[in-house]
Amino acid sequence: MPDVVIRTKGLRKVYVSGFLRHKFVGLHGLDLEIFRGEIFGYIGPNGSGKTTTIKLLMGLNFPSGGEGEVLGKPIGDNAVRRHLGYLPERPYFYDYLTAYEFLHFYGSLHGMTKGERNRKIDELLPLVHMERARDVQLRKFSKGMLQRVGLAQALINDPQLVVFDEPSSGLDPMGRMLIRDTILRLRDQGTTVMLSSHILSDVESICDRVGIIAGGKLQRVAAVSELVGADVESVEITLEGATEALLAELGAGDGHLHASGRRTLTVPDEDSAQHLVRKALDGGAKLVSVVPRRESLESMFVDEMTAIDKSSREAKR
Repeated sequence: MPDVVIRTKGLRKVYVSGFLRHKFVGLHGLDLEIFRGEIFGYIGPNGSGKTTTIKLLMGLNFPSGGEGEVLGKPIGDNAVRRHLGYLPERPYFYDYLTAYEFLHFYGSLHGMTKGERNRKIDELLPLVHMERARDVQLRKFSKGMLQRVGLAQALINDPQLVVFDEPSSGLDPMGRMLIRDTILRLRDQGTTVMLSSHILSDVESICDRVGIIAGGKLQRVAAVSELVGADVESVEITLEGATEALLAELGAGDGHLHASGRRTLTVPDEDSAQHLVRKALDGGAKLVSVVPRRESLESMFVDEMTAIDKSSREAKR
């Protein structure tokens, strides 16, 4: 059995606010296990309890009940923090520091020697494509640049567990690819990654398992392959040079006409796709692509949240 890196049992968080001390339950009795060496996706709508969970695990908030362990120690244990990497959703950095000074500062907090910090900074800045900005103050960075240097600080201490809360926020497509590649590299090195993100296509492509949380309650935990399935829901076929007469013969409708003149037709299954492709090629059209469409994590998530919302409204009647 793999080692358990994060374990919670009945973990709760109740917030109290206002003059009348109104109570709001941010997390209801969370039971969760995350295993060594896996990428665990943690997804849910805004206000569902994702960041609350992460702050409790990182020792930044105190639980109202239940218990939890990180790397075999109770949550909040100071000795564990040396082995953690964390990038919050909205990080605040000392913006008068340069990227080089900033990483040195965080390395010193982990007790690294100056030589260790220098070697690690020389490795990390190229990794996050920030070597040209090493001597630029953070106040001059864009949001995407801050995310990149924040990623570097999360890795400065070669952590055993890395927790990312919306790491792709503010990043362009190249930055998102950088985050994905870095997370996969961490897994290959045996590092455990907990990833909270609203970009479900990224979660689907890199995570081993996913936990779905809504209303402060953990709804499901499963492997990504179990959630999205392997069945083909439809097949999109893109053709070039298909005449109106050929399209009528194919019997799949006009499809989507691209600016380039290509047509994308949708059929319900792979057998229909094979039949249509043969007829299209025989009719003189050129095949551009055949793309099977399966249920995505995003569509599954929307269906799940819709069902939960409907059930909640019915329970209140």
